[in-house]
Amino acid sequence: MKIKITVFQIVVLLLLISCGQQKKQSQNLKLNGDSNEKITIQKPARLTLKQANNLVELPLACLQTEYPNKLGQTLGEKEDIKEPHELHPAFYGCFDWHSAVHGHWSLVKLLKKFPLLKKADLIRLKLQENISKENIQTEVVYFQGEHNKSYERTYGWAWLLKLAEELHTWDDPLARELEQNLQPLTDLIIQRYIDFLPKLIYPIRAGEHTNAAFGLSFAWDYANTTQYEKLKIAIESKAKDFYFNDFNCPLNWEPGGYDFLSPCFEEINLMRRVLNEDDFDVWINNFAPQLKAEDFEIKVGEVSDRTDGKLVHLDGLNFSRAWVLYGLANQYPEYRHLINIANEHVKYSLPNLVDDSYEGGHWLGSFAIYALDNNPGE
Repeated sequence: MKIKITVFQIVVLLLLISCGQQKKQSQNLKLNGDSNEKITIQKPARLTLKQANNLVELPLACLQTEYPNKLGQTLGEKEDIKEPHELHPAFYGCFDWHSAVHGHWSLVKLLKKFPLLKKADLIRLKLQENISKENIQTEVVYFQGEHNKSYERTYGWAWLLKLAEELHTWDDPLARELEQNLQPLTDLIIQRYIDFLPKLIYPIRAGEHTNAAFGLSFAWDYANTTQYEKLKIAIESKAKDFYFNDFNCPLNWEPGGYDFLSPCFEEINLMRRVLNEDDFDVWINNFAPQLKAEDFEIKVGEVSDRTDGKLVHLDGLNFSRAWVLYGLANQYPEYRHLINIANEHVKYSLPNLVDDSYEGGHWLGSFAIYALDNNPGE
């Protein structure tokens, strides 16, 4: 029996084969330039209950440990010299004020995410002891002092609002008590931002505490979550003034020797919040177009001595880079290849966190928790 095949049938058959091959290629391959190299997107690093039980030990060990202590205090007179717990009865531990604040944030975050933590009862007790109405009122009095108008600007301010945001979104009676106790200091910090931002004419692009984009990002999160429009509008306006016309951020200059924040990445983290999708796409194509390339690479920050308080900052850089890349991939799928880079940064620094000789123990746990909590799917 002979089968007749027309030219038309042959053409249709060839088209079907071609389409099938193209579909298979689009499903299985991600192209790097002109190559056909297959890229596997790793699963994002996850914050597990086991990790949480380990990480919670870091803030628990230092929240009520008064010494050593770096007060960062300006003395107006000899009467200003007091014990840390007298000056800052809520946030006197963990070496300095801002580390104490984000240590409390760590406890709230972990307890909120993992109610079955082994030390859940102890965490609740310490939070109640420190974030009391009386303690917060003393903190407010300190901030209102003549020489303290710029105290913890804006790094500590940002973490205070992150703590306030975490309490606000935690459905628990303890959270309502703590949020109410903290509110006078929260209100003061909000007003400090609103008063300060119009005076700040130029952005601060440092890789440490004073980085303006970092401080604005956390403050924007609080304003967005609580619908505090005045603060949100002030931040969005300043962010666009500072960064909208930036281009070709020099990633090859990073990291600096003491950096725990990436000036380029923190700017991206802020602008993805304040710009709509179309504007952000245009902006990042000018600012950091290389991030869209699926063969983009950036090496982890290497730490040579984890007993050195400054050199260990680079572990913080690895975590902060990771939270930026996770956040970007979570918001825009075309950046999902960056998950692999974020994972590499987390894997380099996370295993070193719990160590008696680790100089970053009083603060780096918070960075690890925030990075892991911002991965896609969390």
